[in-house]
Amino acid sequence: MNDTRNVILAIVLSIAVLFGWQYFVAGPAGERAAQQAQLQQQQQKAVETQKAATAAAVAAGAPAPEANGGASFKTRAEAIAATPRLKIDTPALTGSIDLAGGRLDDLELKNYHVELSDQSPIVTLLSPASAPDSYFVEQGWVQGAGGTLKLPDGNTVWTVDGGTAALTPATPVALSWDNGAGLVFHRQFAVDDNYLFTVTQSVDNKTTAPVSLFPYSQVTRHGTPETQNTLILHEGGVGILGAKNLVTYKYSDLQKDQQDDVDSNGGWLGFTDKYWSATVMPEPKTDIAARFSWSKPSDVDVYKASFVDKGALTVAPGQSGSNKNYVYAGAKVESIIGDYQAEYGFDRFDFMIDWGWFSFLTHPMFKLIQLLHSLLGNFGLAILAVTVIVKLVFFPLASRSYASMAAMKNMQPKIKELQERFKDDKPALQQATMELYKKEKINPLAGCWPLLIQIPVFYSLYTVLYITIEMRHAPFFGWIQDLASPDPTNIFTLFGLIPWHPEAVPVVGHFLMIGVWPLVMGCTMWLQMKLNPPPPDPTQAAIFQIMPIIFTFTLGTFPAGLVIYWAWNNTLSITQQYIIMKRHGAKVDLFGNILASFRRAPKPEGS
Repeated sequence: MNDTRNVILAIVLSIAVLFGWQYFVAGPAGERAAQQAQLQQQQQKAVETQKAATAAAVAAGAPAPEANGGASFKTRAEAIAATPRLKIDTPALTGSIDLAGGRLDDLELKNYHVELSDQSPIVTLLSPASAPDSYFVEQGWVQGAGGTLKLPDGNTVWTVDGGTAALTPATPVALSWDNGAGLVFHRQFAVDDNYLFTVTQSVDNKTTAPVSLFPYSQVTRHGTPETQNTLILHEGGVGILGAKNLVTYKYSDLQKDQQDDVDSNGGWLGFTDKYWSATVMPEPKTDIAARFSWSKPSDVDVYKASFVDKGALTVAPGQSGSNKNYVYAGAKVESIIGDYQAEYGFDRFDFMIDWGWFSFLTHPMFKLIQLLHSLLGNFGLAILAVTVIVKLVFFPLASRSYASMAAMKNMQPKIKELQERFKDDKPALQQATMELYKKEKINPLAGCWPLLIQIPVFYSLYTVLYITIEMRHAPFFGWIQDLASPDPTNIFTLFGLIPWHPEAVPVVGHFLMIGVWPLVMGCTMWLQMKLNPPPPDPTQAAIFQIMPIIFTFTLGTFPAGLVIYWAWNNTLSITQQYIIMKRHGAKVDLFGNILASFRRAPKPEGS
């Protein structure tokens, strides 16, 4: 065993990790761990009248959407124009409430564009039930067993009270509807400057008998959206619900299971995309019966995330009763979500952002980058600063590692003597080498640590770049205008001079997206390897030569921010290793090692 073999072992280990990530990110993701155990039946035979009514209301759930379960208009604009509407206008949102149904079904995000250019359309989140790929939120009432009351549904046309022209943070809107049988329903919408809607439903009972109703809130999505399909990011149904805690459902899982019922005290549920989410929340500590479901009434998949209050709202004759719930519909901004969790008491609302199994690494990494961004004004500079901080934190360990590598380099003459003495007895050579290491107090594995340290940092930084909206379209300098996307330049098009797209090449096209920063990263890795002389074994030398090339092609498709981190980290490592090894008396001939790599290997004797 020698230092060359140890370094190769560390490099191979890192390559295995990187290829594993590449496989799971670029290709179809494997199935998640086995789903949680099947729920016990939620409804039990009731012995009390109130329990029976509650069970019946929960079983009924929220009313189904339109029978066709899909689009009846060719475009979203046509669907919006087909019904009376009330405008929504806030600093973060624009859209409208459909008065035919009283639904929140038209929502766009003012601060986010579909593409990098500010001239591209803003992001659309919610769309009407009659539009293609509809996605909407609705509230309403269900009644207990045997109920015959006329309740508002998806076709009910509501009246705007007070002549309010638009829903803004300063002007809540109130809608009303008279069922013609003694009940008047009210629905008030309020919205803040960001993405939180407060929906208050109330009932005026003008009949001569008490009325018991169960409020519900529901997110409905028609059609199966395209997802990233990766192991480090969940897209689909999500919620924090009772004893089940975090509940996640892929769309394919919902199609398989069709329905999942969960009793919960408080919590929230809905659907999440990579950067956006639509979720509904009861008042904290409210007992609810939550449900994720899938159906296909025609040729379109219909997904729902809904809850029904388990306690009936009973309104006496001549009285009024009300219920409040909330809707989050917008971008998954960490600070905004955290503020809502603190202010409103939504249970673990920050789980809406998928920090992954290693959230203890990824979330602090994001917090650190965000802090440095507030100081430096650029996320790219923040990543460079994080790299320096990581180097400082692990400097003692890296210093001992490089010192051990210097000691091993100084021991090379003695190791060569052992190799000559035991050239025909490998076990004896290995034993003698280990005894020499022990005598000189050298750890042959110490050289692995600088590479192994990078793995958790690499993973957490990759996750932050991949999942957080703060990194989306975040610029660096020059041609890097989106740190969360690969370097847009490409050597195989001569940086735009050749009019073709390498990614169109079958099988290998994905790996031909090599820009300037991947090349810089590959060069820094190659220089770092040249701090040590080439190994005498031709196979080992070939591995050393090809490793930077493999890393260059592998990381070429990764976010530019990650490649910049790796290149900067290599540069710092080169400087650190050079200084430490020189201080410990090791000869570091970087220029000579570079020249040696271009010399033709001598032919074996007798050839």
